[in-house]
Amino acid sequence: MKVSKEQVRENRQHIVETASALFRERGFDGVGVAELMSAAGFTHGGFYKHFASKADLMAEAVSCGFVQAAGMSGGTTREEFVERYLSRQHRDAMGSGCVMSALSTDTARQPESVKAIFAAGIEKNLARLSGEEGEKGAKRADLIDTLAHLVGAMVLSRACPDDSALADEILAVCRARILAEGNDQG
Repeated sequence: MKVSKEQVRENRQHIVETASALFRERGFDGVGVAELMSAAGFTHGGFYKHFASKADLMAEAVSCGFVQAAGMSGGTTREEFVERYLSRQHRDAMGSGCVMSALSTDTARQPESVKAIFAAGIEKNLARLSGEEGEKGAKRADLIDTLAHLVGAMVLSRACPDDSALADEILAVCRARILAEGNDQG
């Protein structure tokens, strides 16, 4: 039975979304193509009908993750965003959380095509932070500092054992400092 072009697009998007979540949970090298396709409900053999390589899928999955994160952060104040980002809930939901905190270190070891998509996502986040919903008039250096502080805090917290008091302390200290800096600038 022939599959319609629309169904092929939907299948591809489903594979990308599945990969995006799995890559955020377990890293690029933590998920093989066969396992990924099985998780998406397809056979391993169908992968190359959609993608030329795993790196192509990684780039699309990163882009998808940035789009999903943008949708979740829209319409929030800076304070609400910081509170949500540096929460235990976000820390524990790696598969549906921020691409930057989940895949930054993995991306550093990937092909330039994946790095380029990642860099574009960072730029979009900086633009969003400086736009209507973010810090109006904020200097680019301040925006980069805030973004790096958020991502770094999440990465360090996730590196601690799940029941670690240090994991929660990192989030609490960084959340308080970022919010205090924002109040000093405003």
